[in-house]
Amino acid sequence: MLAAAAAATSLAIVACGGHADAPPAAPEITLLSSKADYVAGNSALVEIAAPTAGLAAGTLKVTANDVDVSASFAADPAHPGHFVGLVTGLKAGANVLSANVGGAAASATVTNYGNGPVLSGPVLKPFQCQTQDFVLPDGSRLGAPTDAACSAPTKVQYMYLPTGAGALKVLPDTKALPADVASTTTTAGVTVPFVVRIETGTMNRGIYQNAILFNPVKDAAPGALSPPPAWNRGLIAVHGTGCATGWYIQGAAMGVSPYTATNMTRLGEGYAVFTNTLNHPTNSCNAHLAAETTLMGKHHFIKTFGVPAFTVSVGTSGGSYTSLQIADAFPGLFDGVFIDATFPDALAIAMSAMDAKLLSHYLAVNNGAGVSEHQMVAVSGHKSARAWYDLAVQSGRTDPVSGRTESIPTAGSFGGAYAAGAFNAAVPISQRWDAIVNPGGARATVFDIGRNIYGVDAQGYGLRPFDNVGVQYGLAQLNDGALTVEQFLDLNEKIGGYDRDGNYIAARSAGSEAAIQRAYQSGMQLGANGGLAAIPIFDLSNFYDEDNFYHYQWFHFAMRERLLKANGDTKNHVMWRGGVSFADLFGIATPGRAERAAVSAKAQADAWPLFIQWVRAYKAAAGAAPQRDRVIASKPAAAVDGCFTLSTTPAFIAETQTVGSTGPAGSCNAIWPTWTYPRAQAGASIAADKLKCALKPVTADDYLPVLGATQLARLKAIFPAGVCDWSKAGVNQAPVVPYPSVGPSRVNAIFDITAQ
Repeated sequence: MLAAAAAATSLAIVACGGHADAPPAAPEITLLSSKADYVAGNSALVEIAAPTAGLAAGTLKVTANDVDVSASFAADPAHPGHFVGLVTGLKAGANVLSANVGGAAASATVTNYGNGPVLSGPVLKPFQCQTQDFVLPDGSRLGAPTDAACSAPTKVQYMYLPTGAGALKVLPDTKALPADVASTTTTAGVTVPFVVRIETGTMNRGIYQNAILFNPVKDAAPGALSPPPAWNRGLIAVHGTGCATGWYIQGAAMGVSPYTATNMTRLGEGYAVFTNTLNHPTNSCNAHLAAETTLMGKHHFIKTFGVPAFTVSVGTSGGSYTSLQIADAFPGLFDGVFIDATFPDALAIAMSAMDAKLLSHYLAVNNGAGVSEHQMVAVSGHKSARAWYDLAVQSGRTDPVSGRTESIPTAGSFGGAYAAGAFNAAVPISQRWDAIVNPGGARATVFDIGRNIYGVDAQGYGLRPFDNVGVQYGLAQLNDGALTVEQFLDLNEKIGGYDRDGNYIAARSAGSEAAIQRAYQSGMQLGANGGLAAIPIFDLSNFYDEDNFYHYQWFHFAMRERLLKANGDTKNHVMWRGGVSFADLFGIATPGRAERAAVSAKAQADAWPLFIQWVRAYKAAAGAAPQRDRVIASKPAAAVDGCFTLSTTPAFIAETQTVGSTGPAGSCNAIWPTWTYPRAQAGASIAADKLKCALKPVTADDYLPVLGATQLARLKAIFPAGVCDWSKAGVNQAPVVPYPSVGPSRVNAIFDITAQ
């Protein structure tokens, strides 16, 4: 907190959940709900620490833009001398808060962005409101949107758990609880009726929900000084999954319900849960927008219920990367992440898939050197052709041409056929891009959905960070003899790249260097050099399948390697391996199904309480040591790397996790082996963190086979600018900018598309 040095001192304030031990000499103004630069919802939860001498001389007076709001403040009984109030009615832009006690005064400026956006840039158009389709807990709909921002009136409903039931049921009466209501005991040891308050509303053009134990019959109205008595002060942000079709829609459903399945269990333990339709990548595959939405959602929760002791993020698949990216680019928003089926970011899928599709296209169309499918599997880095093809199919999210087909085999795939230009059905066909019929329409790609960050070309199409200039596909196979020199040369001569519309071209793809730089700065390409360095990260497999559906283990290791490269170690990261296959998930009976299910269940059951123990421990740790040091020092002894034996009664194997497709009997790599990806076979690290590589001249000494003069000349012609030098930083590779903005906030601004 910042104290006024004298009467009428102007303060720059920041969010802070702490309380001074000694009374200040003058009033101290602290924003509890958000940082001062990022206020939303036209309101802010404010704390004022008053000087004891001032209180003796007179009462506290607080104004907002010279309007007296003193009546909004009440004494905090837990912290004598501190007053907390919800200041409402803030105007758009700068607002001045002032506090005066006995002649000692302080003021501060906060910036309000209403219903958003705050820092995600101009709103995306077109955009489909879906409040009319969103189903509330009682089965009714949220209602038609009331404005162009897809707003709808906030609804609060209640559900309860009947005794012996496995799911919540609508509470029939808020004045009397039903006789069959079950009880639950929270982690704080409080036993209460299992009744949940579920609030649904709109913000940032998304639909939000928060859920918390609350007894409407006896609990006081919730507020910062009267939080629900059953709340254990833990807050969980949950994220959905997917990516494809995640553009131009509000979303008619959450990706993960905040009050069913595992989240119902967490509610019963006393945690509160919040989410938004824009935190579901299948609705919005833009982690930066998801971060802004999470920021606003957490701030609203704090204004409604008070400051949590900690906030953690939970996510599977697409929810894993949004958890990671938000935690890294927005330090302090999360105090830990608990993830599974992990990817470092959506770009890791898109970029590796684009490489995989180029390999598939070469094999099917341009193969002039007799490269076999078996050889190409090795070049791809994957365990099998099915695994490689399933990744290639995922490049559809980078291709705007609806209905385009590809000759990628689909037999045995759970991922389905190649789907380019895919939209949610809510987006009218008339609004969709077509090169001939509607060249100004909405383009269904991860690059166009991120246009506020990447920028656009002269036609208004999203700039692309994909670059394969200098990439020597199959380099490892050339050097180990799996490819002949002629096969290596033919592959790299003919593999080509893509144009902005996803069409194959003979030349390599040259990514936009400006877009590449902003991908790093914004956290769209995870750097792990921001907030992730100083919070616990617990990473589970949950799904383990190196043969199908592209959720491969190397993505877990890519995230871990980035953390290592950025911070020198991975002491704040724990990886547990082992889980179910996608055949298991889709109900196909295969050998080992029961064992895999047991592994997944045990990992989840054992990891969560250990993770929470870790978060609570470091949050409670005293001292002036940097947060990263406190996180590492507070790590529970059982929070170590490992995997599980494949058994219906799985045992934990404590072992540092490494990338490997083979290992000694009984080791994690023997039980749960890991393969890699195309650029790893081209010399890149498992981190997959260089969007565009630095180049070096072609030299014969870099190749184990002796290249003849003609072969060397041909290789130099294939790579006239040189080949990738993976020992150097990538082109425009930059650290993430904390709270990166692309407007309207100009704090930590990295780009302004309106000025492009």
